[in-house]
Amino acid sequence: MPHTFKYNDHIITPQLIKTDIVITFFPEMGGDSTTADNVLKQCVEVLERIMSDDAVPRNIRRSAENVKSILMDERVSEAIKAASAISILDEISNDPNIPLHTRTLIWNVASQLETIPVA
Repeated sequence: MPHTFKYNDHIITPQLIKTDIVITFFPEMGGDSTTADNVLKQCVEVLERIMSDDAVPRNIRRSAENVKSILMDERVSEAIKAASAISILDEISNDPNIPLHTRTLIWNVASQLETIPVA
């Protein structure tokens, strides 16, 4: 496969990286290096990038802003934030008008939020 590389047993191809964002969504398995706060911060950064992308339809940008506000709410536990955000992200990832690179980013954000422990 040309132009691919391996990172933590994952094969990275140009199709996975459609923007100039360096996707850092490959946490070390079984390690404590990625805390819930770090995951939330990474997700917020990606959501901000989606919100500032003019190629993304307005309704998707609004939903990304809504998810960002949920993730930044200090009054709610990390598990509740993650569950609420995943629900919204699942809805918008099924929008037929979403650009493919944005759908990939949304799936990555949702995957990261799924790593946040419930308890």
